[in-house]
Amino acid sequence: MTASEGQLSATAPDSANADEGYSRGLSPRTIQMIAIGGAIGTGLFYGAGGAIEQAGPALILCYLAAGLAIFVIMRALGELLTYRPVTGSFAEYANEFLGRFAGYATGWTYWAVWVATCMAEITVAGKYVQYWFDIPQWVTALVVLGVMFVMNLVSVRLFGEGEFWFSAIKVTAIVAMIVIGIGVLIFHFGHATNPTPANLWNDGGVFPNGFGQALLALQIVVFAYVGVELVGVTAGEARDPKKTLRKAINTLPFRIGLFYVGALVVIMSVSSWRTFHAGRSPFVEVFQQIGIPGAAGIINFVLLTAALSSCNSGIYSTGRMLRSLSQRAEAPAALGGLSRRSVPAPGIAVSAAVMVIGVAVNYFSPDKAFNYVTSVSTMGIIFVWGVILVCHLIYRTRVRQGVLPASDYRLPGAPVTSVLALAFLVLVVILLFFTDGGRTALVVGVAWGVLVCAGYPLLSRRHVTS
Repeated sequence: MTASEGQLSATAPDSANADEGYSRGLSPRTIQMIAIGGAIGTGLFYGAGGAIEQAGPALILCYLAAGLAIFVIMRALGELLTYRPVTGSFAEYANEFLGRFAGYATGWTYWAVWVATCMAEITVAGKYVQYWFDIPQWVTALVVLGVMFVMNLVSVRLFGEGEFWFSAIKVTAIVAMIVIGIGVLIFHFGHATNPTPANLWNDGGVFPNGFGQALLALQIVVFAYVGVELVGVTAGEARDPKKTLRKAINTLPFRIGLFYVGALVVIMSVSSWRTFHAGRSPFVEVFQQIGIPGAAGIINFVLLTAALSSCNSGIYSTGRMLRSLSQRAEAPAALGGLSRRSVPAPGIAVSAAVMVIGVAVNYFSPDKAFNYVTSVSTMGIIFVWGVILVCHLIYRTRVRQGVLPASDYRLPGAPVTSVLALAFLVLVVILLFFTDGGRTALVVGVAWGVLVCAGYPLLSRRHVTS
């Protein structure tokens, strides 16, 4: 047995044990809808307004380019998942292929990504509720966090059912918006001014603010895709994970094409890109311009649902990641426990407690809360996606060496496609230097890196081997 083989044989059993105790309460129907809903969040519904203002119709090309890179990342993750489906997912693979510190850093970073993302979701939820009621954002944020916390404590099946219906509402809304928008373009009903596909190129061209501004919008675009990798975390609680997860990943190009590209094409065809601005959802704007009675309120409800969905997913994923870290002796032992309902209650409770910081941010700085927390998510998710690609490259190398078995679900064009996707992520990091929000994300990323390194000797414990 080679040294590599000896290391791998020692790692796999630990990873398998990490999943013991979970209930496989997520049906294929639920996993499919989680995969769909994970691709639709406030980054599209809410953040797209500022992105359209910055890049114009070129934003569609940004979503296409980023979507292609995301598909490569997900296919790479899918190949790893069919090789060894585990709840720890990216952190488990980092631990196996890059070493224990990499697994620790990846797990804690992904935890931080979803904690920050959930803060963003409760921030936006507060804004949406203000559409109807004059309630302070921090009050709504606290209520939303409390409700989602209780849902996740009850059972994984309740989480799955909640996510199924949240996602169903989001999907229905986007499809309805696209259908109604196409109707406006064909029959010209409603009050929209000059609805025509020519709006995509007639008002200043495809790149009205220049190619550089379109590139800089990639930071917003990347945040919008946070959540597509969530299906990897469900591996330990999915029924027949290899088959279910493969089907969920295969539908990703269709989801990106319909929910992102299709929606943006219709939105910027119904009305000129100049009518959309940061701080206002383009979906609400479009329905108000069409003049459908009550439609803006309905869409606002859908956007609130999207925020609840992402927060629900955030609490789910952070609890599982903390348990995985604990069982690899990279987090306090107390976080490794399961409740009688087979959910990682200690991890969920700690994650929700940290998310209360988002409530405080909403209280002290409600206008800037969304930008603060998205900057945290951006750097973290780029790191996690990069780790997935690097682990996939190492896995493929070991397959060629005959050390590991080959997966029957292979990333097309690898390793070239993996390298190109990594290059895309590097480009996004470089572009962050050129915007205020991007520089904030870089500073936060460096600070988080220092914190992770400092915490390693404190949080990690020596493995106990038999």
